Formats: sequence, structure tokens, C-alpha cells
Amino acid sequence: MTTEPIARVQIAGVHDHAEAVMLAEAGVAWIGIPLCLPVNREDLTRDEAAAVVAAGAPPATFVLITYLRRGVEIARLAQRLGVRHVQIHGPVAPPDLAILREALPGVVVIKSLVVQPGQPADELLRLQEHLAAHVDAFILDTYDPTTGASGATGRTHDWSVSRAIVMASPRPVIMAGGLTPSNVRQAILAVRPAGVDAHTGVEGPDGRKDPARVRAFVAAAHGAFAELDAAAGHA
Repeated sequence: MTTEPIARVQIAGVHDHAEAVMLAEAGVAWIGIPLCLPVNREDLTRDEAAAVVAAGAPPATFVLITYLRRGVEIARLAQRLGVRHVQIHGPVAPPDLAILREALPGVVVIKSLVVQPGQPADELLRLQEHLAAHVDAFILDTYDPTTGASGATGRTHDWSVSRAIVMASPRPVIMAGGLTPSNVRQAILAVRPAGVDAHTGVEGPDGRKDPARVRAFVAAAHGAFAELDAAAGHA
């Protein structure tokens, strides 16, 4: 398991190196690259993604986001891209997570917990307990029943479920799902996650990341985390 701190702000979905640099300069700590998706269109090919990672966007870290299930396939794709952070959105068994760790020493594994409409927290708490020993962090996201997508849906979910997951989790929890510059502060104060993630919530009409929205999201998120830190310091 890693001792590396979990990023307080991740932005997923990058189209090219210039966009990655913009995100890094705006204060985004982790930049997610979605590949091998069952529903949404990929923003980059594997070769294009590898080129963006190779070019770098310091001080940001690149994160592979994938729905692949087999540990050997996930490790192979991460190695091709040159990343050591992997966010897994599909179902994955503990033996495959062990294979991933063996094939990619030092890998940081983030596993999604996808909240469905009306789903009680108990179901996700059982999954969390089942996987906690095998991952470094969890990320909460929203399922869209109209498209079947489990991420990049632009939809929020029941934040009381998110809060229950955060309170019970032995691992850090990142919050995603319909977060925007206008609601991220409220989400952080209500759920108290280790970090937050946005995808469509910081995009412009053209589907690319909008610099003003990204900066506003980062500022609102850091402001909310500062509020939590200050409150904890006075507790």
C-alpha cells in the first residue's frame, strides 16, 4: 500500500498535452485518462495518451481510468502509458488486484464505488469491506440508468450514502459524480472526502475543459478543504 497522500483535486478526461498543462497550472493534482470504456467515447487513443504522459504536466500526476477487469491487462495498459496510478471502474476481484500489484510494484490502486438511484449504503459498505485490503483508495461515482454509464455522467447521487461510505472506510475516499464549481464546496462540507473529482462539470460546450471553470472548481475545493482543516484544528 502507498503512503502517498491522496490528491485533493482530480480532473478526469484530457484531450491533449496543452489541456493537461492547463489543468496542472490551475492546481489540479491528478489528471485522469479514461481508456477501455464500455459506454463513453474515449478522448484519446492509447498512443496519444502515452504521448501526453511522456510529455508530462508537472507537478500533476497522471491516473489511468479503466473498466478493464483482469489484473494482467490493467498492468499492461498502465505500463504502456507509463503511469503508476490506476483507477478501476469495472468489477474486479481481489486476486486480479494482487496480480496487478505483483506486475506493477508501487502501483496506487483506486477502486470505484458506484452509487445507483435509491441504493442503500449497506450494499456499497459490504463491497467496500470486501475490497479495502486490496486498494489504496476508493472513489464514489454515480450510475446513470439511461446510458448504463458508471462515470462521467454529470449526475449527482445521494450524498448521505457518500457520507456513510467516508465514515466507514479504512481507506481514503475521493468523491465524484456531478460535481461542478457551484456545488463542490457544499459536497465537501457535507461528505468530508479525502479528495474530489470532476469530469463533465468543468467542460465547456465543446466538450473540452474550460480553464475558467477548472480554476473556479479548484479554488472552491481548496477553500472547502481549508474550512475542514481549520475546523479540525479547533476541535
